[in-house]
Amino acid sequence: MNREVTEAEVQAQIARLATLRQAIAQAIVGQQAVVEQLLIGLLAGGHCLLEGVPGLGKTLLVRSLGRALDLGFHRIQFTPDLMPSDILGTEILEEDHGTGRRHFKFQPGPVFTNLLLADELNRTPPKTQAALLEAMQEHTVSYAGVTRPLPEPFFVLATQNPLEQAGTYPLPEAQLDRFLLHVRVEYPSEAEERAILLHTTGAPGAPVPQVMSGPDVLELQMLAREVHVGDDVLDWINRLVRASRPRADALPGVRQWVRWGAGPRAGQSLVLAAKARALLHGRFAATRDDVRALATPVMRHRLLLTFVAEAEQKSADDVVAALLDGVPFPGA
Repeated sequence: MNREVTEAEVQAQIARLATLRQAIAQAIVGQQAVVEQLLIGLLAGGHCLLEGVPGLGKTLLVRSLGRALDLGFHRIQFTPDLMPSDILGTEILEEDHGTGRRHFKFQPGPVFTNLLLADELNRTPPKTQAALLEAMQEHTVSYAGVTRPLPEPFFVLATQNPLEQAGTYPLPEAQLDRFLLHVRVEYPSEAEERAILLHTTGAPGAPVPQVMSGPDVLELQMLAREVHVGDDVLDWINRLVRASRPRADALPGVRQWVRWGAGPRAGQSLVLAAKARALLHGRFAATRDDVRALATPVMRHRLLLTFVAEAEQKSADDVVAALLDGVPFPGA
């Protein structure tokens, strides 16, 4: 935005976000943290990777978001035999019945949409997973020497099963780095699970209403980038990311447990995510609480751990916790 944002505009957009959350809540019981992180990804213009065991409502959550947004929506079920052309599209031979001439015509694949649900992304081999790399980073698809732009906004929500399950392929590091957030979907609480049983075994409820359009989403994304980030918050983000890289003067947990640390894209993602969270909570300035709340989902998939960490049963979440505790906030 090149003009100054007024308080009335900010409050109007915040109210619109509250309406969107209410619409999603009509279909989803609980999972408030997961819903918030998906909306943060949407506002920040990034992609989200959802991980959890089957049956926790990951696909339903993404479908509900798609229904609430008046956007193009496609779903791809990733399987071991899926080919890149099944995602990107292919050229088909057509014949002009008037002249009898034949020519190739590009048939767009399901990636040409606004909201793409990549269901069970790690069920397909790396060759097919990599087909999404350019689309996620550049918002374009190159095929047969021609680069085609994707519709805007373009938002990938991918689900994956835990890597310990049979028939899964770990996502390449380059692919993981394209995701703004790695969201963990946990089991619901006892009260939430009872509410799920009650609401899903009776008469079907009202469908999720459409409350937002594509131009609304683009406007919110531009507004999120205008959210203020103070120098102290920016410095802390920079120090957190740099402290994740193992070197002689690194924190003890980092030296022992991390093989490769987070790159500059992690810092960019953390700044954008903190801005989006601030806007989602009705503020126009990001704080260290925003950074603390999002450091784990932003960094957990960008850290490559050592064999020592595996032997000591340490996870990337443990490393991020050590960073948050070990890297002081400027001036604190």
